[in-house]
Amino acid sequence: MLNIDGLIKDFGGLRALDGLDFEVPARSILGVLGMNGSGKTTMLNCINGLYDATSGSIRLGGKELIGLGPADVFGEGVGRTFQVPRIFARMTLWDNLAVPLLSRRMSRAERDEIRAFWLKKVQLYELRHNYAEELSGGQQKLLELARIMVSRPRLVLLDEPFAGVNPTLSRLLIGVIREMPEETGCSVILVSHDLTSIYELSHDIIVMHEGRILARGDAATVQANPDVIEAYLGA
Repeated sequence: MLNIDGLIKDFGGLRALDGLDFEVPARSILGVLGMNGSGKTTMLNCINGLYDATSGSIRLGGKELIGLGPADVFGEGVGRTFQVPRIFARMTLWDNLAVPLLSRRMSRAERDEIRAFWLKKVQLYELRHNYAEELSGGQQKLLELARIMVSRPRLVLLDEPFAGVNPTLSRLLIGVIREMPEETGCSVILVSHDLTSIYELSHDIIVMHEGRILARGDAATVQANPDVIEAYLGA
C-alpha cells in the first residue's frame, strides 16, 4: 500500500529524517515508536503533504505523493489525526462528518448512512446534534477519527491518538482501530508513546531514533533489541 524510500527532511542545517526506508502492506497496522524528537511527527507531516520532503520517495499504491499538498494527498486517500484534535468546534458532530463528503458524488441518503455508521461506531451518535466543542478531549479524538473514516481512506495516519484519553475511551478507540483494516481495507500508521496499545494493535513495529529506523519487527523482537534498550534507557 505505502512505500517510503530514502526519505530525507532537512530544516536548515538540521536533518530531521535521515533516509527512511519502509513499507506498509495493505490492511495492516504499522506501529511507530521513538523518543521525542526522533522524527515521528515529521514523517507523518511529509506523508500527508504538510511538509515538503527534501528528497526521497513516498508512493501510495504506486502514486508518488511528494510534491502534493495536504488537500491533494487527502484526495489520494490519506487521512490524518493530530495529537491535539483539529475538529470544527462550532459545528455539530453531524456537520463535522459532512465536511469530507462535500466533494464526493453520493446521495444524501448515502451520506447520512455513512455518517450514522461511524458516529455509532465511536459511540457518539446520540450526541450528533451537539457542538463538537462540548465533547471531552477523548471524545474529540473519536470524532476526528470518525470524520476521517467517512471518506473511506486507503491510508490512515494516527498521531498519538491515546494521549490524554481516559482508559474507558482508550479501550473503545483501540477496538475501533483494530477493526479498521479488515472492515474498510485501509492501512494504518500508528504513532504513540502508549507502548501497550502499540504492542496490542501493530502487525509490525518500527523504532525511530534521530531520524532513522533503529529497529523493526514484532513486539518481542523490538523489546529485546539492544539498540532500542540503549536508546530508551541508556547504555
